[in-house]
Amino acid sequence: MDSNPNYDYKFGSLPARAPLASAYVPMQESAEPYYEQQTAIARGTLFPGLDLPFLGMVNESLPATPLNELMAIDFVVDELSLYLDTHKDDKEAFEQYQSVLALSREAHKRYVETCGPLTKTDMLGMKKYAWLNDPWPWEKRTGKEA
Repeated sequence: MDSNPNYDYKFGSLPARAPLASAYVPMQESAEPYYEQQTAIARGTLFPGLDLPFLGMVNESLPATPLNELMAIDFVVDELSLYLDTHKDDKEAFEQYQSVLALSREAHKRYVETCGPLTKTDMLGMKKYAWLNDPWPWEKRTGKEA
């Protein structure tokens, strides 16, 4: 124990010449196989090899809604982008990335047409301000909306 009168449980001391910690994260070997989009967003990763549930807890899949569909597609876009940051020469992953980007654009367009603007830029060309229209996508619909 330190004899410093200002010492309390929030502060500790290291022995002299204590080594610094060094972390090692192994390089992801391959982008194959992929989880399906809904499974990927529930598991928190697109890649089964990186699926390490915290304390063994596994998320259930999300309900099928237009917003969840779009979120799942965009999650795959983000995961592939992160993979390509370290594997820029993986042609197959880049082709998959291009395909999922197209899916994302189409899903976003479909969402805006059926549910309203998802971002404020989606209101470009609209006849009236529609950003604050209720219900919001995540609000539970009761069937009593007018």
